Amino acid sequence: MKKLKIISALLVATLTFGIGTQVSGQDLSGKQIIEKVYNRATGEDQTSDLAMTLENKSGDQRVRKIKQFTKDLGDVEKRIMFFVSPADVKNTSFMSWSYDSDKSDDQWIYLPALKKTKRISSDSKSDYFMGSDFTYDDLGDRKLEDDTHKLLREETMDGKECYVVESVSKDEDYMYSKIQVWVDKSNFIGIKKEFYDEDEDLLKILSIKDIKQASGVWIITNSEMKNVQKNHKTTISLNNVQINSGISAAKFSERMMMRGL
Repeated sequence: MKKLKIISALLVATLTFGIGTQVSGQDLSGKQIIEKVYNRATGEDQTSDLAMTLENKSGDQRVRKIKQFTKDLGDVEKRIMFFVSPADVKNTSFMSWSYDSDKSDDQWIYLPALKKTKRISSDSKSDYFMGSDFTYDDLGDRKLEDDTHKLLREETMDGKECYVVESVSKDEDYMYSKIQVWVDKSNFIGIKKEFYDEDEDLLKILSIKDIKQASGVWIITNSEMKNVQKNHKTTISLNNVQINSGISAAKFSERMMMRGL
């Protein structure tokens, strides 16, 4: 799969940065750098426990526990998330199918109070997911050709030599006017991402706090998305990560969303 992970990353995303083959970075274009970020090794499937912490400007926190499953089926990657706690979100579930082709992501959410699965429309992709600072679009995957990519500069951040690449959507109605990402030169992992609103003012910052290796795959185990305009942030931590455990493709369906864990 060739995609930008924010969460699973987020979520992956999740949500979705990645790791590519280490190569000499000389004379790489912005597009080539982002392509290497997209070409990440994720394993055939992955299971993990997520803790999503929402913090408002007063410092008040809400913690949501989630069980997440992902599976790469070659031409499509599927992800399903089950909210475990607290009680007000328990049994809520979210599923996304991200395609290698030009086809847009498919996303669904199951709300137990309504006992109904809802498909997320393209008009709703700018809505925020479950009160977090991630939109439904953030949880999906950008295709390389969705944007133009420009290498702005090279600089050091947190002791790491980085490329700074700016990506601008080819869709004039896209929710972000531009996105800038800091890519570690040594392994092509994106370690910071800035999102700008329609007025080109800084809106959100995604920071990768911790990365660990499991079964030969690099996993983003702690990340933070901060809305600098609202002074609200969402932190996501991953635990109990299992790679290539043989998850059945049948798990990723609307029926399983309603059935739950």
